[in-house]
Order: sequence, then C-alpha cells, then structure tokens
Amino acid sequence: MNFPALFPSNSLNFLEKTKPHFQVRRSRTPLRSTTNHVGASVQVSSGTNGIRTVSKKCTDKENENRGPFRLKNGGKGWIHFVGVGGCGLSALAMLALKQGFEVSGSDIEWSSYMDGLQEAGANLHIGHSVSNLKGIKGSRLPDAMVVSSAIPQDNVEILHANAAGVPVYKRDYWLARLTESYNLIAVSGSHGKSTTASMLAYVLKAMDDDVTAVVGAHVPQFPGGNIISGCGQNFVLEADEYDGCFLGLSPSIAVVTNLDWEHVDTFQDEEAVKSTFRRFLKQIKVGGHLIVCGDSPGACSLLDHRRQATGSEYSSGVMSVPNLEPCDNYYKTTTYGISSLNDWHASSVHSNFHGGSDYTLCHRGYRVADIRLQITGIHNVLNSLAVISTVVALFSDRMQFSELIDHLRSHLKSFTGVSRRFEMVDTIYGCHIYDDYAHHPTEIRAVLQAARQRFPFKALLVVFQPHTYSRLAALKDEFATALSDADQVVVTAVYAARETNVWNVSGRDLAASIIGPPSEYISSLEDVVDMLVLQISKDFHRQIVVLTLGVILLL
Repeated sequence: MNFPALFPSNSLNFLEKTKPHFQVRRSRTPLRSTTNHVGASVQVSSGTNGIRTVSKKCTDKENENRGPFRLKNGGKGWIHFVGVGGCGLSALAMLALKQGFEVSGSDIEWSSYMDGLQEAGANLHIGHSVSNLKGIKGSRLPDAMVVSSAIPQDNVEILHANAAGVPVYKRDYWLARLTESYNLIAVSGSHGKSTTASMLAYVLKAMDDDVTAVVGAHVPQFPGGNIISGCGQNFVLEADEYDGCFLGLSPSIAVVTNLDWEHVDTFQDEEAVKSTFRRFLKQIKVGGHLIVCGDSPGACSLLDHRRQATGSEYSSGVMSVPNLEPCDNYYKTTTYGISSLNDWHASSVHSNFHGGSDYTLCHRGYRVADIRLQITGIHNVLNSLAVISTVVALFSDRMQFSELIDHLRSHLKSFTGVSRRFEMVDTIYGCHIYDDYAHHPTEIRAVLQAARQRFPFKALLVVFQPHTYSRLAALKDEFATALSDADQVVVTAVYAARETNVWNVSGRDLAASIIGPPSEYISSLEDVVDMLVLQISKDFHRQIVVLTLGVILLL
C-alpha cells in the first residue's frame, strides 16, 4: 500500500488547549502523483539503455561518490523524475540524491514529499513542460528520465525526451535495474507492506546491517524520510502490485502480508489480484525464500501446498535454528500468523502500558521469546511476525539463534511506526485525535480494532474520506460494515484522484448505508470541523477518540 505522509501541520490541527479551536489547513499531499492514470505503458529502449550496475561493495566514503548505477556516459549525471510528488517516485528520487546523482522532477501539484526533496537539493517544478528538461544554463538534457505509473505516455516531457534521445524508464523498469545487484527483500501484500517494510529496514539498520530501503510512506525513524541509503548487500523494498509494478523484480526473499481485492481500478476482481501475485512469486530467485501470512486466505491461496512440521528439528522441547528445505526445489516457504498452524505464530497477545501489544513468540508450537511492540493492533503483531520470519531467514546461518532473537526483541520494541498509521495528532480536553490513511474496508477494521485496544472505554468518532469512486462503488457494502464498528461516523465527499464519477456513487450513499452507529454525510472538512467544535463545546470532558481515515484533503 502506498500511503502518503500527512503531518499534523497538514491535517486537522487542534492548536489551542484553552478552547476547542479546530483548524483545517490545506493539505499538499496527494495519494500518489495527481496526474491522470492511463493503462498504456511508457516505451523504454531495449536492453539496459546504457545503464549498468557497479559493485555494491564499497566503503562509506566511496558511497558518497558512487551509487549502483552509472549512466550511459559512464558517470553519475542528471536524472529527471516525472510524477515526483507521489510517495513511490519521491523515494526513488531521494535515493538518487543520496547516491550522488543530480536530480530534478515535476508534478502538477506540490506534495509534502517534495519538501524533503527540495531541502536535499532536488530541482523541482510544478506543472509539466519542456522547459523542465533544460539545465541551469539551458544547454543540456537529463541523462535519464524516470516516470510514475500514473503518467500517460503522451506527457509533454516524455515526448520531448523520446525525441531528444533521452532514455525513458517506467518506475517498474527502473526498480528492476536499481535492485538487480542487491540481495532484494521485496515486501508485498494488499495491506500492511509499508509498515512491515519500514519495521524490517529499521531492525536491520539497528542490527548494524548497512541496508538500503525504499518505502512508500514517511518513516520518522528514517533519516531520509522514506529511504535508507546504505552500502551493504541487502535492499528492502516495498513492492507495489499497482499496475504490476513488482513484476520486474527478482527478490531473494519475498514477503506477502495478505491478499485482498484492492486497486479496483486496476484489478477486475480478487482472482485478478491472485493471478498477478502468482506471477510475482515466479520471480523469486532459485534458492530464495517466500515469507507468507498463513492467516490470510488470499495469501495462502498462492501456495501450492503447506509445508508440515516433522518434529525433527526439536530435541527435549528446545528449538533449533529452522532448517527449511526448498519448496518444489525452487524456493523455501515460511508461514506466520496468530494461528498455531503457522511456522511462526503469536500467542497470549495483550495490550501493554505503551498502548501497543505484547505477545509470546512461538515456532511450530514451541515458545521462543516474549515480544513487546509500541505500535497498536493485531495487524501490527502480524507485521512484526513477518519481520521476525524474514530476519531469521536472512541471518540464521550467520548468527547464533539466541543472539538473533535478542536483537529482534530489543529493536522491535523500539520501532515507533509510520506516519499516517494510527498517528497521534493532538489531544484537546478529553478528545484524542488520531489519523490513519485507511482507505479500504480491511484497513478500516484494523484501525478500529487498534483504537478499541488502546481506548477500550472511549467512544470512537470516525471521519472518513473515501478515495476514488471506483473503490467506493465496488466496496460500498464492505465499507458500511467496517464503519459500523464505530460509535459515530461522518463521511465526506469522495476524493476523486484521477477519476470522474461514472459510477454515480457518493459519500452520501455510503453514509446512508451504514447500519448501527449514527452516521451523516458532511461534504467539506471545514464543516466537519465546525461539527466537532460544537460537539466538544457541549461537554469539554467527554471521553472521545476522533479518527480521521482515508485521504482527508481539504476539498
């Protein structure tokens, strides 16, 4: 899932403690590039278009002056990113900057991701124009262009680059070339991949692994925001299924967090999603590893068979380091989940004083360790199990098992999460405000479960802004069911993104279909704020949690 960062200063802000003053500031963070999406792919030249990889082994000093690419001119050069405001492309642009490339980019609207890029030295433009491809002195062109999946091939910058002989790379092709010389750990799934990839990269970095990571969300504990620029062999990537972007990757380890019908504008149904994920699994390198959530029926459907424990790895009830055999002589498979049928599973899950979760980590029925998380919700317990399974797969042949588990226990409890994932915004009187980019029924259910876990005795008021008409039309009943777990619901106008309303569906329709809690349709966020001010003014001591879910952009 590609969620954008939405900082408190861009969201519903609760700025004064002395009175219930609510303020909405104009958000500059779109879901992804705001350019209209079309299905046609951008043409790329055959072969590698002059890009070749260099050794990934380097010292920190060398890393300042050399990245994984050399352009066709044999040097670093200038890379231009079209659609740079989106979470995915902005991360690639930031990584290119860290690796020493000159970077420019364009998008039709500013986003918070562009703030960090500009501060880091990127030359950014609002709007698409041929003039964006002229150097400072106007006498040169970029050495390469990378374009978002949301950019149509008739974009004026792409047409000019093609005419001028500048190599043009779609994001999936660039990712494939970027990661091909690394030990790639590709974290995929319909939900949870941003948090899982971030948690994994954080743990690896804390273990002194000189990892590189690219994540489609802002991670406060990453110095680069949504990237880590390292010089080691491991590369953690949030692998996006949208537009088949992950199909060019060749991971050594692939993680599948779950599988659901998401991106309804790209996939006709859940079977189409499964078909695309099956193609992705065929890209796992021979001798590689698949880490899959065994609690997800969709993810499990990708497996040809479930590997059963033989008991041969145990002696006197003490677990040895897993010694997994390749599945079908191709790649190894490990499952994780809450169910004890999984290889790695969590038992005795309960809340802790951080508001997060504690649980007992087990491997094939045998207790291993007690794990503590700061982040809330069963879904994050599952995310942490994916990280544990992956780290063990990476290091079990190089580190004592007890030492490995000690590292995991220590660093997992220090991970504080990802922006816009049950993110605390503010508190005013007895009202707590949390923000989450949950824009799918499965994600809404997970957030509400997490909120109930942290605040079992407080009322939950959800403000939900649907993202895209196509998703609302396809999943309206599921949205209504998920939102019915709240105590009060407000639905705003739909954030259309790249779509027009050919489905004749609206937020009003969703509000009317919610059965159970009081629900209403309020089109604009300014009016939502007025409603919240009125409610809190009536009772300053009311114990309530406000959850802003979905896009939450000022309309």
